[in-house]
Amino acid sequence: MSPSALSPLISIKALAFDVFGTTVDWRTSVTDELELRVHRKLRTRDRGAPSAAVRARLEHLGADHAPDGEPWTARFADAWRAAYWRFVRSQARAGVHDAAAAFPTTEAHLRASLERLLDEWQLAGLFADAERASLSMVWHRLAPWPDTVPGLARLAAPPLRLQTATLSNGSTGLVRDLNDFGELGFQHLFCAESLRAYKPAPETYLGAAAALGLQPREVAMVAAHMADLEAARDVGLRTVYVERRGEEQWDADKLAEARTWVDLWISEDEDGFVALAERLEELRA
Repeated sequence: MSPSALSPLISIKALAFDVFGTTVDWRTSVTDELELRVHRKLRTRDRGAPSAAVRARLEHLGADHAPDGEPWTARFADAWRAAYWRFVRSQARAGVHDAAAAFPTTEAHLRASLERLLDEWQLAGLFADAERASLSMVWHRLAPWPDTVPGLARLAAPPLRLQTATLSNGSTGLVRDLNDFGELGFQHLFCAESLRAYKPAPETYLGAAAALGLQPREVAMVAAHMADLEAARDVGLRTVYVERRGEEQWDADKLAEARTWVDLWISEDEDGFVALAERLEELRA
C-alpha cells in the first residue's frame, strides 16, 4: 500500500480495538476449556458423573468430526459465539439504552445461551448448575493472540505514543478481566455497558471518541470484522483491518470492495498488531 493511501492515519491520536477475535483468540480458549471440562467429567465416578445417556451422546459427538477434522467442541464454541452475535445485533438496533434501566449485559446472555445450547445438543445433564456458571466465565479468560501484547506496547510507546482503548461489546467487568488476564495494557476500557449501546450502533464509536476528547477522524478503529469497520467509517473514524483466522463474515466480493476504503489492511500472514505498529512507524518516519 502506498504512503499516500495511508495518509489519513497520519493525524490519528488513538486506536480503538475490537476485543473478541481481534485482540483475543476466543475460539481456541473456549474450545480448550470445553475439551478440558468434558475430559474431567468423563473421568468422574462420583455423584457428579455423567449419566449413561450423556456418555453415549458424548461418544457420538466425539466420533462425529467435521470434514476438516474439527472436534465437536470447536463447533459448539462457534455456535455459542454465533448466539452472541445475534444478541449484540439485536441490542445494537435498540440504540442507546436508558441510563435508568437495567443494561442487558453479555454475561447474562452468555450464561443463558449456554443453557440453551446444552439443551439443543442433548447435553443438558452434562454439567451441574455451578459448573455451567463457571464455564460461562471462560469468556473472561480468553488468551490474546501472540502479537497482541507486544504490538499494543509498541503502539503506546515512543515514537508513536498512541492512546490505546478497547471498544468492545463486552461488559465492563468482562473487558476489565480480559485486560488483566492477558496483561494487555490498554489505557482506556470502553465497552457496550459503559457506553450504554452495542456496536455497530453509531453511539458506540462516537462515544469512545468523545470520551478520549478527540474528533472521530483522530481515532482509528481496529477490527478483524469488516462490518465493525464499516460502521466506524460511517461516523468518521479511520479504519484498520487486521485479518484473523476464521473471523470475517463478509464474502469475497464485499471484501474486495472494502479494499477501496479501508485505511490500512494487515493480512493474516503478517504479524497482527506488531505489523500495525511497524506500518504506522514507517508512515510517520
